[in-house]
Amino acid sequence: MTEKQPTRFQRANYCVEDIDRALTFYESVLGFEVTYRKGHNSDSYSIPLFEIPHGAELGFAILSLPNQPRVMALSEIKNVPLPSGYPRRSAIVLDIADCDMVMEKSRALGLRVYKEGRLETHDGRIGREIGIVDFDDNLVVIYNIPEAQ
Repeated sequence: MTEKQPTRFQRANYCVEDIDRALTFYESVLGFEVTYRKGHNSDSYSIPLFEIPHGAELGFAILSLPNQPRVMALSEIKNVPLPSGYPRRSAIVLDIADCDMVMEKSRALGLRVYKEGRLETHDGRIGREIGIVDFDDNLVVIYNIPEAQ
């Protein structure tokens, strides 16, 4: 019998106001695929866990990437405003093959795309990194380090 590892990362989760709108970014631009989707569940553990106010309607989607099943989730919270705060408290970081295409498509959706930064890794490799803010003020950092270094 194989021993279960003590910790295994399952997925990140972002709260969004409109899952369909969010998917125009996560699916169409970033390349995630919806592998599970569920509508409102008034008994959802997310309600007390996320301290979701009474009257909210929930939705949920699990997203996958090739060779990375169920690595991201979107929790839809409708009928109540989602607060935003600064400094930002979380981000997902994605290694993207075509940063220019992602930036262009993100801008076309009206998303905030930060000025590109120079990335230097702990082992001296040089690349590029760019912050993008989704429709619900969630931060996505994309980066690319060219192979020929």
